[in-house]
Amino acid sequence: MNKLARMFKLGLAYTVALFTAFASLPACDDLEAAYDCNQICNRYQECLDDDYDTSACASRCRDDAENDNFADQAEDCQACIDDRSCVDATFGCAAECAAIVP
Repeated sequence: MNKLARMFKLGLAYTVALFTAFASLPACDDLEAAYDCNQICNRYQECLDDDYDTSACASRCRDDAENDNFADQAEDCQACIDDRSCVDATFGCAAECAAIVP
């Protein structure tokens, strides 16, 4: 009986550990979305409008990122603007970033 109780406790511990691991997965997406949004909004300010409110932009972007299509667009936008000059990003990434920033 003691062995059965130990196996039950071990099984319960594994179940809790797995549940905790899977429950934390969406949080990773939120962190990634926040990073993408901040980078995109800051780049817009840097390249196009010194007075652009990056905090409001990033907040709006994070809220909208819960929509999978928007999140995909944010990923595409960030991938496009990475390692590009302002001029190249402005003209080369307009289609990818139009839904993210004005």
